[in-house]
Amino acid sequence: MGHIEDRWFRPKRNESGDPVLNGRGRPELERTELYGSGLRYRVRYIDPYGRERSKSFPDKQKKRADDFLIEVESDKREGKYIDPRAGRTKFRQQGESWLKAQSPDPASRYVLRRRLENRIYPVFGDMWLGGVGPAELRDWVDDLDARKYSDNYKSVLFDIVAGVLDSAVDDKLIRENPCHAKSVRRPVRRSPKVSIWKHDRLRAVRGGMQKRYEIAVPLGAGLGCRQGEILGFSPELDIDRDGQVAHVQRQVKLVDGELMFALPKRGKTRYAPMASSLLDEIDRYQEDFPAVPVTLPWGSADGELVTVPLLIVHPAGRAFSGDLFSKIAWKPAFAAAGLTYVNRADGMHALRHLFASTLLGRGVSIKELAEYLGHADPGFTLKFYAHLLDDSHERARLALDAVWKDWAVPPDGLAAA
Repeated sequence: MGHIEDRWFRPKRNESGDPVLNGRGRPELERTELYGSGLRYRVRYIDPYGRERSKSFPDKQKKRADDFLIEVESDKREGKYIDPRAGRTKFRQQGESWLKAQSPDPASRYVLRRRLENRIYPVFGDMWLGGVGPAELRDWVDDLDARKYSDNYKSVLFDIVAGVLDSAVDDKLIRENPCHAKSVRRPVRRSPKVSIWKHDRLRAVRGGMQKRYEIAVPLGAGLGCRQGEILGFSPELDIDRDGQVAHVQRQVKLVDGELMFALPKRGKTRYAPMASSLLDEIDRYQEDFPAVPVTLPWGSADGELVTVPLLIVHPAGRAFSGDLFSKIAWKPAFAAAGLTYVNRADGMHALRHLFASTLLGRGVSIKELAEYLGHADPGFTLKFYAHLLDDSHERARLALDAVWKDWAVPPDGLAAA
């Protein structure tokens, strides 16, 4: 059990060392050598880990000291104890600890670190965890609004701050996460409505590409591959000709200036059906541009070196980064076709959206589409592509008409039993 020490007064003792009592039988007090200097009351207690802790209070605040000791002992019994000095950990220090527990994927960590260093640490980095409260968060969110960041970007930044502070709660450095306070407005993500290319735009873009790069179009629109997966595609390793499926099992990615092979997004490999016509196109393409073996580290800059025969490579035989391919192959195709390139809508992800819309239009289920796209949750696929589903009632009416004749009552009434 803790106790409260009065640093300014102590029990007076006689020459024998016994306490001197006053007329009411209570110990008489005398001033200590510390009288009048520093804080008067010091609460001393043992924390749940067996370490001695203390907290001091000024003169005339004995009740505050009593209340603090009662609260500490209560929190210890209920498992809610927080070291009063723990909140003096810097946000930056906790952010680095939080980052260690995030995705091991180097690219994901790189992006998280950039956001911490560029957008979050300049505001909160040097603040004590105990000093980050609802008011500071409200001011920060208001500043994000003023900077005209997108709703999704604001939400991503807020989630990072909330994650760091959640980890501080888990580590018993702070009692509550102020991000969850009712007065703090959490930015809301918006699911953008995907714009699907018309087929003539697809043909025009493909027609504007150099011959050695145009195979990227059928790979994206025919398999639903992301850009890095297209650039990491190997006809030798990734095609099951008997089963007519493609195994999407790697991507080429650039992390902090270093090219590498890695698993697809979120580490999720997948299989996608391969049309015979697409397989024929790949075979014809390889007659002019055979796959080229490329050696890159796997997973990180110092990862194991892996050699993969890639379908799309730089003329010098090197793998492409996504930015470089966009610069020398993708965007020039729009100019060659006489088209205006529209940011976001005309990125290579448009091929993946076209793949999804084609399958949905032919009756493929959301569950199947989610598997082909590599989405872990079909609900995400539905949310993202819901507007592409036929929202008319005609299909339902036709289905009901087809069976209604078996349900309906004949004009002359039910036949006698």
